[in-house]
Amino acid sequence: MQQSSRSRKAALRVRVPSRKLMILSLAIFAILPPIFFHFRLRRLQQLQLTKCRWLNDPPLVCAHGGDSSKASPNTMASYFHALQSRVDCIEIDVSRSSDGVLFALHDRDLQRLNGNTSSKVGYMNSEEIRKLSASHQSTSKFTDESILTIQDALMLTANSVRQIVLDVKVGPPFYEKKLAKDVLSIVEKTECSNCLIWAKSDILARDVIKLSSEITVGYIVMRDPSTGARTNLLRMKGAEVVGVYHPLIDEKLMKVLHWRNKKVYAWTVDDAESMQKMLFEHVDAIVTSNPTVLQRLMQDIKTQCLEEGYSLPR
Repeated sequence: MQQSSRSRKAALRVRVPSRKLMILSLAIFAILPPIFFHFRLRRLQQLQLTKCRWLNDPPLVCAHGGDSSKASPNTMASYFHALQSRVDCIEIDVSRSSDGVLFALHDRDLQRLNGNTSSKVGYMNSEEIRKLSASHQSTSKFTDESILTIQDALMLTANSVRQIVLDVKVGPPFYEKKLAKDVLSIVEKTECSNCLIWAKSDILARDVIKLSSEITVGYIVMRDPSTGARTNLLRMKGAEVVGVYHPLIDEKLMKVLHWRNKKVYAWTVDDAESMQKMLFEHVDAIVTSNPTVLQRLMQDIKTQCLEEGYSLPR
C-alpha cells in the first residue's frame, strides 16, 4: 500500500513537469512564427532597399563617345543616336592636333580610320584629320560619321543633356603644354556651363583647377598599369568628381568618396551585370558605350520595384 502511494506520487511528479514542458513548448511554437516572419520581412525589406534605393536619386546615364553601340564613337552619328535616346550625359574624348585644333577624337579612333596602329592625333594637322574624316565618310554605312572639332561637338550636344564630360587625352608631341588653357578656351567660347573636365593626367586636371574656379573638374582612379594596384583614392582637393574604373567600386570606396563630398562616376560599364552592380552601389553616373541597354535595365528594375510596393519619393 505504501509502495503504491509512492508510485502514484512519482508518476504525478513526472506528469507535472511534462505538462509544464508541454505548455512551454506550445508557447515557444506560438512565438516562433512571428519572430521568423519578422526577420524574414526585415531581410526582404533590406533586399528591396538594395535593389531599389537608387531610384531615390538615379545615376546619370552617360554615353561614352555617344552611343557607340550604334555608330563609331566620337562621330556625328554616335552623338545623334545618344541624343535620340535622351541620355543624361555624353562623354567626349578631346585630342589636340599638331596645329593646336581640338578634335572629338581618340588615338584608337584615328587608328581605326587610317589602319595604322601607331597613329597619334598629335602628329597630324587639322587638315589631314579632316581629309581622313571625309574619305572615311564616303564609304561609311552610317549617315554621318564625320569627325567634329570640340567646338562643333559641344554646340551639337551640350544644350540637350544635363552634363558633358570632356575626357582630355594627353599625348605627344606637346603633352600637357597649354592644353588646359586650350580646352577652357573652347568651353568658355561655347558657354558650356554643364561641362566637366577630367583626364588620366593629374597635371592636366590640376592645371584646369588653377586656371578656372568655375569649371567642374574630375580625376581618374584606375589600376596602375605597371603594378596593378589601385591609384590613390583621395589626391585632388579641388576636384568634385572621381571617375573610377568600375571593377574597383565597392561599398567602402563609395563611403570614402561620398564622405569627402566627391561624386563617383563609374567607367566604362558595358554589360548588364556590371550595370546592375553599379546601380546597387549607388554611383552618381554610369559611363557606358551601350546607353540604351542601361536605360532598359533601369526601367525594368524600376517596374519590378514599383510592383513590389516600393514607394518613390515625391
